Amino acid sequence: MRGAKSAKWVAIAAVVALGATACGGGGDSSGGSSSKAVDPAGVFSYQSSEPQHPIQPANVMETGGGHITDALFSGLADYNPKTGELENLVAESIKQDDASHYTIKIKQGWTFHNGEKVTAHSFVDAWNWGADAKNAQQNASWFADIKGYTDVHPDKGDPKTDKMSGLTVPDDYTIKVALANPAPYWTYKLGYSAFYPLPKVFYTNPKKYGQEPIGNGPYQFVKWNHNQNFLTKTYANYAGTKPKNGGINFKFYTTSEAAYQDAVSNNLDVLDQVAPSDMAKYHQDLGKRAVDSPQNAIQTIAVAEYASTIKGLKDRGKFIEGLSMAIDRKTITEKVLAGSRTPATGFVPPAVKGYNADACGEACTYNPAKAKQLVQEAGGANASITVLYNADGGHKEWVTAICANITQNTGVKCEGDAKADFKTVLDVRTKKKVQSLYRSGWVQDYPLNANFLKDLYGTTAAGNEGGYSNKTFDGLAAKADKAATLDESVKLYQDAEKALYQDMPAIPLWYYKTNAGYSANVKGVSYDTFGKPVYADVEVYKK
Repeated sequence: MRGAKSAKWVAIAAVVALGATACGGGGDSSGGSSSKAVDPAGVFSYQSSEPQHPIQPANVMETGGGHITDALFSGLADYNPKTGELENLVAESIKQDDASHYTIKIKQGWTFHNGEKVTAHSFVDAWNWGADAKNAQQNASWFADIKGYTDVHPDKGDPKTDKMSGLTVPDDYTIKVALANPAPYWTYKLGYSAFYPLPKVFYTNPKKYGQEPIGNGPYQFVKWNHNQNFLTKTYANYAGTKPKNGGINFKFYTTSEAAYQDAVSNNLDVLDQVAPSDMAKYHQDLGKRAVDSPQNAIQTIAVAEYASTIKGLKDRGKFIEGLSMAIDRKTITEKVLAGSRTPATGFVPPAVKGYNADACGEACTYNPAKAKQLVQEAGGANASITVLYNADGGHKEWVTAICANITQNTGVKCEGDAKADFKTVLDVRTKKKVQSLYRSGWVQDYPLNANFLKDLYGTTAAGNEGGYSNKTFDGLAAKADKAATLDESVKLYQDAEKALYQDMPAIPLWYYKTNAGYSANVKGVSYDTFGKPVYADVEVYKK
């Protein structure tokens, strides 16, 4: 999968120069370099961050680990980098037999980087291991649709078995799947990293494997220098479309400003995002190598439901709604973020199926007087809140701006709570140590509204780190999951979204764009709808 599916938690807030015009990036645009010779074995460097966990596909839920995982593995299906549509990759075919049953045929000829053949067992064994509660994988809930999931991952107590009854392997290249209930969009999930295959060696020592991963993707592991970089090289026997380069050097940065300076000086080849402090000179510095392209992602401020500040409120729903109405999204996106963001009108981005332009309505409309009224009615007039964010992601400016809005318009004391890097922030969130609110950026795992709703705000969802629970929403989501058609499911999820605005699990802020760029050392750089470079298309000039 080329998308940011396992890069769901977004580390960086990017902006583009004032007055910048859109350009997709890519092609020969490095100022007369088109005549230079290309080195097919050339390795390019890419801005990244230290992964939160060892590289195990079912345990990756952030950009640092997600980008690396996507390079090392290939799943049954992938998402078209331009349209986001699902396309078969390792799967020869994915056939829906009826509302709850699927037959998946695997292509022959695919191998892991150690030479082992990729078979149906490679996928099914990996899914069973990822779902097993004993293995404590962050993405275990992604297998919840499959029949028998509750036997391997019960809400309480020990698993009854280590295999889901809904998965069978009639032969080495066929998978039969039975779902517990119809899920009209289930096939869209198959491009997500949790569904990647694993080689047999993984099970002998998962911990060691996580430090020296062996995948089946276009790039293979070379070396992981912790807190410095992660080196890969092109896999010579890759069965898919082979990369036009010789490998990727994922360079870990503690500030996006440092990455930008390296890109300008040609010491970093491909940027992930550009920091706010570099907005004014972004297009001027990079010229035609500056990138401004669409991305299906959203920035929100999420609520830590367990925090004493939140639990002590008389009406936390009114309080969060009041904070939301105190934020001047239009001014912040235009001035602080230089027009590189679009004010959010709901939890679902515009290019995602199921987007509703007026979903949030009044709750996302700037209204200082009403904001103050709601905060007072909620018993929060004298409250003090903090917004947790990672200092390495370029968030300080806009966090400062929204806190200024909140304090000025409601009287609530608001301050940023900066941590050194994204990994540290994720650890705080995972351990339930957030003081009140936290920055939450989410990139699509698949281009349907369910991914921005159930996968974030469902009571048992892996992405629900704030501990939010809404029985009405859960019921409506369950109804949407049982719909007869995809279109009906999307419509029912629009109804489910409405229930979220009754108590607001998060404050929608704005929708993303990919604002990035690349050095004069490379060409062919483009970004997909997940905001990630299409690695295989990058070409490196000979030195």
